[in-house]
Amino acid sequence: MRNLASMRGPKLPDLVLNEAERSKLEMLVRRPKTAQRMALRARIVLMAADGAANVNLAKELKISRATVIKWRERFRIQRLDGLLDEPRVQAPRVVTDEVVEQLVTKTLESTPVGKTHWSQRDMAKHVGLSRATVARVWKAFALQPHRRESFKLSPDPQFVEKVRDIVGLYMTPPENAVVLCIDEKSQIQALERTQPILPLRPGVPEQQTHDYARNGTTTLFAALNAHTGSVVRKCFRRHRAKEYLAFLRLLDSSLQHTEDEVHLIVDNYATHKTPSVQRWFAKHPRFHVHFTPTYASWLNMVERLFAEVTDKAIRRGSFPSVRSLERAIEHYLAARDDRPYVWTASADAILARVGKYCSRTYEPGH
Repeated sequence: MRNLASMRGPKLPDLVLNEAERSKLEMLVRRPKTAQRMALRARIVLMAADGAANVNLAKELKISRATVIKWRERFRIQRLDGLLDEPRVQAPRVVTDEVVEQLVTKTLESTPVGKTHWSQRDMAKHVGLSRATVARVWKAFALQPHRRESFKLSPDPQFVEKVRDIVGLYMTPPENAVVLCIDEKSQIQALERTQPILPLRPGVPEQQTHDYARNGTTTLFAALNAHTGSVVRKCFRRHRAKEYLAFLRLLDSSLQHTEDEVHLIVDNYATHKTPSVQRWFAKHPRFHVHFTPTYASWLNMVERLFAEVTDKAIRRGSFPSVRSLERAIEHYLAARDDRPYVWTASADAILARVGKYCSRTYEPGH
């Protein structure tokens, strides 16, 4: 039987630490945020420097003798730098730059046979790569073939002037004036689910039937104060110049406490330009109308309010009558905090972006 002395191997050189090294190693051992592997290496060196035998050191720290010898010798040769992990040799790249370029080009300039866009599975099969590789390349180049966004360029000949006018009202409003964004959210349907909505439960989202009964429609007229966030609103069953005039009278009565000029931002809907409406504005000269460009309702901030109403008060509801729908809308708007939307896009930035769309859609000779 081999004795313990024969297992110890040749004696290793003693470790001698200077004050700075010992202080650093003790700090690594004590500091709570030190990684466990670094603290262990520092402890090995400290114990070895204090004269502990390799076998005893390994037994106390519950590690192998080879591990003790490795970090003891790494420290003796490289000092503190020897306790750091050596950089790992990475495997050579399988996907070359040429393959990545081919993949990106195919994504941008082609479509699969009989389909409108590439999927990860289709592209991986076409170029002979894995789906994970295709996904990583698409993510690196921000490519999302499955998504599509809509746009519509305004043909309004006064587009530039109207953009600068409306954005100016948002960002640098005139003194002693109120800026109101007015519009109608028409044809809001009172949809009643055919069965009761099942409430939210742990691990199960709220559930509702896919089918419904239509119980009529209503139209929400709203005027959003662009700088205070307050909303004047009223629901009407119809959407005509008559209802628009009634809403204007309601708006006028709500502003009786102030003599400020009133700037109204509205779209080009026909009911906003009827002779009766024009006569009303002629009799109320403090009201100034600013029309948004054609196909540019996104310039009217009240559209953001309508999106909130749809998302938070209408879409997931079940309404047995139009009246219940109108109560839900009013309840949401009454509980909503009066907070203004902050318009950040300057007129120059908007026009520059529209210019990019124009350059991409322009075809010489057309």
